[in-house]
Amino acid sequence: MLVSAQEMLTKAKAGRYAVGQFNINNLEWTKAILLTAQELKSPVILGVSEGAGKYMCGYKTVVGMVNGMLEELRITVPVALHLDHGSYEGAKACIEAGFSSIMFDGSHYPIEENVAKTKELVAICKEKGMSIEAEVGSIGGEEDGVVGAGECADPKECKMIADLGVTMLAAGIGNIHGKYPANWPGLSFETLEAVQKETGTMPLVLHGGTGIPADMIQKAISLGVSKINVNTECQLAFQEATRKYILDGRDLEGKGFDPRKLLAPGAEAIKNTVKEKMELFGSVGKA
Repeated sequence: MLVSAQEMLTKAKAGRYAVGQFNINNLEWTKAILLTAQELKSPVILGVSEGAGKYMCGYKTVVGMVNGMLEELRITVPVALHLDHGSYEGAKACIEAGFSSIMFDGSHYPIEENVAKTKELVAICKEKGMSIEAEVGSIGGEEDGVVGAGECADPKECKMIADLGVTMLAAGIGNIHGKYPANWPGLSFETLEAVQKETGTMPLVLHGGTGIPADMIQKAISLGVSKINVNTECQLAFQEATRKYILDGRDLEGKGFDPRKLLAPGAEAIKNTVKEKMELFGSVGKA
């Protein structure tokens, strides 16, 4: 059964580790992540962007697939199904469809409007026992066509949004989506410390987990980050393994063209990536 991310993240913050949010794109992705979480006894958050939701035929299809897998694969670790960078309309649609967690990204609205919309969604989520993530300061890079430069959040604005009763807060600390450029200056730990001071026990979220060096990830966790989002890294691992399978001509051997065989190395690569991340984040054995 899907759960809110509230309890797993409260435990992570207290225990100084982080729970990974791994974005899903299809059945193989979802299955690989769930099996790895179960094997490593780690809580996990499945992230769905609005674009991926559309690609998978809508939020109800996603909910049906994930719920079916939890039952059929006998998954017993805590699993949250979370809308990533949701619009106001998207958030409402996911609440309706049966997600257990949402992110409302109101960071592009004037702060007053961000506050008003966040407040309304917080009330609905509370009533339904769902968790809700809010964002302050845009996360750089590109996600579903939204491009940001990786600004740092204003700690006072963070407190303002945190005080509305959200479960977790994504604060921009110079992190970006996708691959990091060679001249990236690194994470702003001063911003993170200032945000942490203002928001206390609230779990903080680090977006753009792909390509941040391990020591920076560990420092961010020590400063209150309890949820780390990973997407690009799984995509690159999947692409590399699939490419190798085809370049090695394995799709031409016997029934190597069967999609179950063709996609197997990619799915295995996702599992390995998820395992590495769960070990780095410290969530192994915490379910």
